[in-house]
Amino acid sequence: MDEFGSKWGGKWADDECSVIGDKGEIGFIDFDDDKSVCSYNPEEEGPIVISVPFTLIHGKQPRSAFVGERVADLITVKNTTCDPVDLWGVKIYASNPENTFTLSLMKPPDSDVGSARGFLESFSLEDRVLQPGDTLTVWLSCKPKEIGMHTSVVHFDLETEKIERVVFLLAEDKISQSLASKSPYSRSMKKKLFTADQFVVGSRPSRARNRSVKNRLPRYEIPYDIRGLHESKQIPDAVLNGLTVENYASYFKTLLIMEELQLEEDMSMYDMEHVTLRKRGGQFLSLEVPGLAEKRPSLVHGDFIFAKLANEDDETPPYQGFIHRVEADEVYLRFAPEFHLRHRDGNLYNVHFTYNRINMRRLYQAVDAAEELETGFLFPSESFESRLITRTPLVPMSCHLNEEQIFSIEMILGCRGAPPYVIHGPPGTGKTITIVEAILQLYRTQKDTRILVCAPSNSAADHILEKLLSEKAVKIKENELFRLNAATRPYGDVDPNHIRFCFFNDLIFQCPPIRALLRYRIIISTCMSASLLYAEGVQRGHFSHIFLDEAGQASEPEMMIPISNLCLGNTVVVLAGDPMQLGPVVYSKEADTNGLGKSYLERVSECDFYRNGNENYVTKLIRNYRCHPQILYLPSLLFYNGELIACRDDNGYLIERVDFLPNREFPVLFFGIQGLDEREGSNPSWFNRIEASKVVEVINRLTSNGNFNEEEIGVITPYRKQVLKLKTTLEDLDMSGIKVGSVEQFQGQEKQVIIVSTVRSTIKHNEFDRTHCLGFLSNSRRFNVAVTRAISVLIIIGNPHIISMDPYWNKLLWHCVDNNSYKGCAPPERQEFVDENPLQEDQFNYDEEKPSSSEDAGWGQRTLQTDLPAPVTDEAEWSDGWK
Repeated sequence: MDEFGSKWGGKWADDECSVIGDKGEIGFIDFDDDKSVCSYNPEEEGPIVISVPFTLIHGKQPRSAFVGERVADLITVKNTTCDPVDLWGVKIYASNPENTFTLSLMKPPDSDVGSARGFLESFSLEDRVLQPGDTLTVWLSCKPKEIGMHTSVVHFDLETEKIERVVFLLAEDKISQSLASKSPYSRSMKKKLFTADQFVVGSRPSRARNRSVKNRLPRYEIPYDIRGLHESKQIPDAVLNGLTVENYASYFKTLLIMEELQLEEDMSMYDMEHVTLRKRGGQFLSLEVPGLAEKRPSLVHGDFIFAKLANEDDETPPYQGFIHRVEADEVYLRFAPEFHLRHRDGNLYNVHFTYNRINMRRLYQAVDAAEELETGFLFPSESFESRLITRTPLVPMSCHLNEEQIFSIEMILGCRGAPPYVIHGPPGTGKTITIVEAILQLYRTQKDTRILVCAPSNSAADHILEKLLSEKAVKIKENELFRLNAATRPYGDVDPNHIRFCFFNDLIFQCPPIRALLRYRIIISTCMSASLLYAEGVQRGHFSHIFLDEAGQASEPEMMIPISNLCLGNTVVVLAGDPMQLGPVVYSKEADTNGLGKSYLERVSECDFYRNGNENYVTKLIRNYRCHPQILYLPSLLFYNGELIACRDDNGYLIERVDFLPNREFPVLFFGIQGLDEREGSNPSWFNRIEASKVVEVINRLTSNGNFNEEEIGVITPYRKQVLKLKTTLEDLDMSGIKVGSVEQFQGQEKQVIIVSTVRSTIKHNEFDRTHCLGFLSNSRRFNVAVTRAISVLIIIGNPHIISMDPYWNKLLWHCVDNNSYKGCAPPERQEFVDENPLQEDQFNYDEEKPSSSEDAGWGQRTLQTDLPAPVTDEAEWSDGWK
């Protein structure tokens, strides 16, 4: 018996193989992980030489077959001995999908009629004798009925030994074939084009005239010693010693330096060689930057690049070019006048990208300023006594508030300062409604309040503005509400209905002068843009209340921008978010794992007052108004102690519109499919065209007969290349209204139907994904967000043998299987994961505390934990050579 027979469950022992009568069973065989099953050397096997059918293309990838069309390949069995040899039989030991491969002694016909007469095929062939030098010809054929990997094991039972051949065939359709890689993947290892230590200064975009800010940001140059430690891959002591009351600023500034050094490296990956610039009018030169529309790289008005002729030597200084305008994949640049005079449209240039340090400088300044805060803001557990808030009764303006929402608002109205008050809002529990109600209650009942509302993103800040304006019970005066925008935000990005609340000049957003800022009662901003208030000289304590929405998605230094610069001890700070959902985006793995990936909300929530659910510090919203109860069931169990209550009206669910669900009462469908991991060109991001085709098939079924419109469907997938492949296909099919994006792009959103494409189909990349928190595996927060976006129906498309290696996805897979809601390839054997506090679905104690985390117990013996690292980035465009 060879290596394959010994590795796969011991099913091919001599006494078993020689008498096999029924077809065997095989599970998942990964052609890309175990080369022993597909890289035979017949000359080394013995005197009976058996050829390999359907050999891998270039030894790397299975051959393709079109669904519904028969393909066949020849197997030769040659006796090279001088004696007759008994071949007891040739059998298809197993096929996956079942019965998809057949054997015959005749060449299969090209069509199913005419020439098919007299053709016989079966799953086994009779025994026979091979005379010396004889060659037996056997045909192996397959007519796939559905897309996906087809696998078969053909068993040759000889009198002296047993030999097998493992076969892989990729069944495709027109869509999957159209998405095939256009060029083989080759890792891009870019060299540094040139240094920009000295350069010719470019022409900076004009700024607002006659304006000077009161507080300018220091330069915060990166210290040479920390840069040296980074280059030698050492972690500075300021970080290794951990966060304390005494080292707050040095700890976070060091983490930020580590992050900034990583940003420098990442930005250089976009450098371009031998590119052209085009004249645009009399003032600008334009550069086309592939990927710019997807913010790869992210370039905005006011940023700059360096450029020099491709044939110039290293001693010639480059020219600095400032970005004056960004349009799709093109930037408009202005250099020094002599650069424009020397330019010809045929010139070839090398271009070096930089990133704008302004945001990093704001973060440095914020953590510096945080040292002046009262200890209660930064370290609530250091307070000597717990606080007691006297609730302020309220008359709700919204009739839709529940008990927990009303309680949290009353606590906020009665709060008188630090520590921060937390609204823990799991998915779909009405966190934003609660914040809006609290703001309006303060606005109407406490006339002296000044409220700052911040969120990590413009979309989240705009959402709060929209909700404030839509409330009919309270009308905010237009001269008391202001939406603060960064100058880099495109004017067209703002809703025309909101533009009257903004301040701008020549379509460039600005911060109004201090005297105007002080008149507003409510200011809405991103956390980063709140630094403009500090720059203009708004004093600490001016705002009575600071609300920080989606607080789990921002790093602690980012949250400190509004807090450290604007808070006094009596400032009421409200943090709203969910530490069980996605955390901050951090690009440096070292900075992430050493603390920058933990949000301020998460760190505060670990303090006893919050962890124990003390109502004077935190309110947990538990009524979910989004998901069907069966969609909500597992996330509630795994992340929220089973406390979440599905409260949406049954009439709001559209499960009855989906006619292909196996269980019409269960709205979660797992469709198992074995596809192919692929990359193309120099792009390190992965895609799976088989899964992409299945996604399109499901969408077509959902939209047929008008069951769902495009706006009701969303597709979540963890790899950017899969996003782009799906977007391209849907646009070609005139279905561009369907949103396709990463988990990060869907956080805070919902759709009637969510389709999840998990992409991964081979084992070998799992460890890399786990190390860098990429994809879905080993990232509980991505899992939590992905499966809680659906209102009515959740459909997962993926390889169950890969997905089941993660404890969370494994539970979801078997939750579907147990509810008769699994389709596709045969699922893996059920496996259980070690858990110090196992979640018994039938005997769950709803009063238990959340299970504590523990160290990884190794792949396949993972502990079920809910505080895995935050994602490194929102798409997995990494390769092994990038780190």
